[in-house]
Amino acid sequence: MKKIDILVIRSFIGPFILTTCVVVFIFLMRFLMLYFNDFVGKDLGYDVFGKLFVYFSLITVPIALPLSTLLASLMCFGNLGEYSELTAIKSAGVPISRVLFPAMIFALGVSVFSFWFNNTVNPWANLKGYSLLYDVKTTKVTLNIKEGIFYKEIPGYSIKVVKKFSDGKTLKGVTIYNHSQNNGNINVTLADSGKMYTMYDNTYLVFELFNGCNYIDYRSNDASYNETQFVKNGFKQNKMVFSLESFGMKRTDESQFKYHEFMKNINQLNEQADSIKKDIKKTLRSQTTLATNLYNFQFKEYPVDTSKAARERKPIKSGSWIAEKMKKSVTVTSDEEAFETALNQAKNLKDQFNTTVDIIKSKKRDAIKAEVEKWHKFTMAFACFVMFLIGSSLGSIIKKGGFGMPVLLSITFFILMYVLMQLGDKYAKEDIWPVLLGVWMPDFILLLFGVYFLYKATNDARLFESDIYAVYFDKLKSLWNERKFFKPKKVLT
Repeated sequence: MKKIDILVIRSFIGPFILTTCVVVFIFLMRFLMLYFNDFVGKDLGYDVFGKLFVYFSLITVPIALPLSTLLASLMCFGNLGEYSELTAIKSAGVPISRVLFPAMIFALGVSVFSFWFNNTVNPWANLKGYSLLYDVKTTKVTLNIKEGIFYKEIPGYSIKVVKKFSDGKTLKGVTIYNHSQNNGNINVTLADSGKMYTMYDNTYLVFELFNGCNYIDYRSNDASYNETQFVKNGFKQNKMVFSLESFGMKRTDESQFKYHEFMKNINQLNEQADSIKKDIKKTLRSQTTLATNLYNFQFKEYPVDTSKAARERKPIKSGSWIAEKMKKSVTVTSDEEAFETALNQAKNLKDQFNTTVDIIKSKKRDAIKAEVEKWHKFTMAFACFVMFLIGSSLGSIIKKGGFGMPVLLSITFFILMYVLMQLGDKYAKEDIWPVLLGVWMPDFILLLFGVYFLYKATNDARLFESDIYAVYFDKLKSLWNERKFFKPKKVLT
C-alpha cells in the first residue's frame, strides 16, 4: 500500500467511526424521546434499559451507516482540500480518481457489511427490541397511592387514604373495599391509621392497620340480603397483605412477533412472498369452483338432429292429446319467480366476489411488503456507496472540513434520501409503482448526483465559489443592459 493510500484511509476511518457513533446516539435519543412516557414510573431496572439501548442501537445502524459514510467522506476530503494536501497530490500528477480509490474500497466494504448486518443482525435486534418494548409498554406503573383518590390497580381491591404523610409509609383514614369475589361492596375495612410498606423484594404490599373495623354483609343464594348475616369485626391492629405480581414485567413469547417483515431475513421473506402467491392462486381456484356451483341455470348447446327421419317427422299440433300430455309433464315457472331467483343468485355471487377481491388485495399487500423489505436490505447497503460518491466528490470541491458545511450538506442529502424512500415505499405498497421502481428510485437519483459531482471534481469545477456565480451574474446584467440600450424607439406620427 502506498503512502497516499495510507493517508486517505487514516483520514477517512477516524471521521467515519466518530460520525457513526454520533449518528447512532442521535437516533437513540430520538427513540428515548418517542417512548419516554412508557418508561416513567415503572421501576424497570438498569438491565432492562441496558437491553433496550443495545437492541435499538443495533436497529439504528442500517439507517446510520449511509449518513455516517456521507459525513465522513465530506470531512475527509474537505480536510485534505482545506490544508492543500489534495492540491499537492494533484500537482504531482495523481488524478482525483486515484485519490478516491482507497476510500472507495473501504466504502464498498461498508456496503457489504451493511448488507450482512441488515440480513442477519437487524432481524434479530428488531425481534428482541420490539418484543421487549411491548412488554415495557404493557407493564403497570409502580404503586402510587394518592390522598383522597381510590386506587384500583391492585386486582380485586379499591383503596383510599385520607392523608399520606411525608415519609410515604404512615397513613391516616384508610378505606379498603374487597372486590375479589365480584359481589359488590359487601366487604369493607375502615381504619383510623396505618402503615404501608413492601416485603420480599417488593413482591408483596403490607397494610398494617390500627383501630378499625371490618364489615361483611353476606347474601343468600337467591342474591337477596339476609339481615341476620351481617358480621362486624373490630381490631386494634390488623395486617392485610396484597400480591404485587401484576406490577412486574412479564415477558411475552417472541414467536408472536415473528410474523412481521422486519423480523425476517431474505430467505424467510422469499418464503413468505411465495406462500402468499400460492394462497392467492388457491383462493382464485376455489372462487371459480364456488361460482360455478352457484349457477342453477346453464346455457348449453344441444346437437341438432339432422337425420332424414327427423326431417320427415311431422310437427305436433297444438290441440292434439300428445301436446296436452307434454304440457302437463313440464313444470312451468312464472317469469317473476325466475327473475327473482336469478337476481338473488347474482347478488350472492357479487358479494362473494367482492369478499374474495378484498381478501386477495390484503394478501397482495402483504406480499408487496415482504418484497419491499427484502429489497431494502440491498438498497440500504448500496446507499452507503452512493453516499460515499456524493460526499467524496463534494468534499474535494468545497475544500471545507470540520462539522460546518459537511453537516449541512449531509443533512440535506439524507433528508432527500429519506423523503424519496418514503415516497417510493408508499407507491410500491399501494401497488401504484412496481416494487423495484419504488425501492431503487432513491438510490438511482442519488447516484446521478454522485456521478455528476464526481465529474465536476475530476475537472476541478468551482461549484461552491461565489466569484464564479458573480461572473455569471455580471454577464447576465450586461446582456440585459445591452438589450435595453438597443431597444428600438417608437416613432411619433
